[in-house]
Formats: sequence, structure tokens, C-alpha cells
Amino acid sequence: MATDYDELRSDVKESQDNSLEQLQSANAPDARSVVLELDEADGLDSAGVPGGEFVAEELVVQVIPQADDEFTCYSCFLVRHRSQIARQKDGHSYCTECEG
Repeated sequence: MATDYDELRSDVKESQDNSLEQLQSANAPDARSVVLELDEADGLDSAGVPGGEFVAEELVVQVIPQADDEFTCYSCFLVRHRSQIARQKDGHSYCTECEG
């Protein structure tokens, strides 16, 4: 007897029918209630920062000045060692990565 492997098994077909019936009978929210919930949530988020948390800490960062043997690439704005200068034009230096 030939077997059709593309045909759904009876137990799978029954479970799909049951789940469809459950979805159709479920109490789905109407569009107005969803819009009201979204509007209420937007009102709560507007006063804060994107993450919803207020940060009251100060960040302390030590800034190290550019050394004599370093330059700032005019294309990528990264501080590089002088050995990585590819070209200089109009008083601006460009690194080997930007020129390569």
C-alpha cells in the first residue's frame, strides 16, 4: 500500500482544528481598548529617559592629552601613532586605514 507522506496525520489535523476553535472562541481585546492601553503607557514614559530610569550619578573620565608622536585622523577622527600617517593634505593628516 502506498503512503502519502505529504498528507497530515489525523492527530495533527485534530490538534490544529482544536487550536483554531480555541482562538476563535477566545476573548480578544477590541481595538479601542488596545489604543487606550497604549495611550496610558505612553503617558507614563514621557517624563523619563528612554530606559525609564533616572541616573543621578556623575561619570568621571580622565582625559589623556594627545602625545607628541600621535595625530588625529581627519577622516575617522581616531587618535593614531605618527607611523600610521598615509598622507597629509591642507594641514590635515589621514591614517593608513582610511586611505587603504
